[in-house]
Amino acid sequence: MSSREIQIIPTSGSTGARVEGLDLRKPIDDALRTKLHDAFLAHTVLVFPRQKISTDEYLEFGRLWGELMKGELMLHPLFRPVDGYPEIIPVINRGQARAVAEHWHADITFVEHPPIGSILYGVEVPPAGGDTQFANQYLAYEALSEGMKELLDGRRALFEGSVAAAIARQDEAPEAEHPVVITHPDTGRKALFVGSATRHFVGMTVEESRPILDWLLGHATRYDFTYRHTWSQGDVVIWDNRCTLHYAVHDYGDAPRVLHRLTIKGENFC
Repeated sequence: MSSREIQIIPTSGSTGARVEGLDLRKPIDDALRTKLHDAFLAHTVLVFPRQKISTDEYLEFGRLWGELMKGELMLHPLFRPVDGYPEIIPVINRGQARAVAEHWHADITFVEHPPIGSILYGVEVPPAGGDTQFANQYLAYEALSEGMKELLDGRRALFEGSVAAAIARQDEAPEAEHPVVITHPDTGRKALFVGSATRHFVGMTVEESRPILDWLLGHATRYDFTYRHTWSQGDVVIWDNRCTLHYAVHDYGDAPRVLHRLTIKGENFC
């Protein structure tokens, strides 16, 4: 398929774009791959609406973006991969009490090298609800005052996997240190890098850190930095985990909801 046959249409004034005219069952040539990668970097979230792809075709699409994680996410039977596809994790509605993504976060920040990005495929979506929200962290950083930028630049924080530990029934949560402002390795832009898993600043106590972190998370998810995706059957959504927070809204009760997730292996962007 030629890059001239598709349209890339922004989904909001700040974050995300919809890729129209692309059938993921068809081969993607080098020119189109470059165009999609450039759009991914520019918009942080890409939506490929209403695809009708097989599991193998979905996996092939995922591999266009980098090496895929497998095994690293197997924390609990809830996250067992699709049979024969260790890279694909089914995300299934198990009730709001066991929802693990209903908070603003970047994925798997409790490891040394968090993922580059994540991909979801809407296998079965509820008739209403179940949206996923995204927040652009380039804009969050750029909107900070110069004083706050000076306070944060070069500062590191501890990121904790308390949700992961609870799911895996571990006594100790995994944790890692990362800068709270990163420089994106592909764009050179600075982005705020905090989320619900940020425990405290290095060299500060939890009590000292919490007021600043709470303010930062509220700032980072301002409405004018966000895009809210309403799922349709077959939607494929990819986002840049290095500069985008996301939040899975659980407002659909017991309705079936099955998303297949791919996770692009991390690099040393922190």
